[in-house]
Amino acid sequence: MIFDTDVLIWFFRGNRRAADLIATQNSPEMSIVSLMELFQGARDRAELRIIRRFLQEHGFHVIPLNEPISHVAATLMEEHALSGGLQVADALIAATARETGSPLATANVRHFRSIAGLDLKVFHPTAR
Repeated sequence: MIFDTDVLIWFFRGNRRAADLIATQNSPEMSIVSLMELFQGARDRAELRIIRRFLQEHGFHVIPLNEPISHVAATLMEEHALSGGLQVADALIAATARETGSPLATANVRHFRSIAGLDLKVFHPTAR
């Protein structure tokens, strides 16, 4: 399962549901884009170390961008940027999930729901 950046942020905020979801995965994954977003949001070097430690402790595989992912992302932007407001980072994350055939865990369903062929696993940070 690929984790969208928002689920990872919920984890770092101490959300138990995010921690439980991540813990259920034997081989959790994230796009390199999500890793870069986490690094961008870090306030200092200590937080960067926390992110790196988190990746190691949970055995995250960071999926790099490649040519097929880039082509799919460009196509998604062409199809969804104007009509649905798809942003570049979300297009790259969605393309990574589609190209690897992995489900995408996200709380931001509205960002991804219109993308065909994407296996969304909706994350709810609070009890419903």
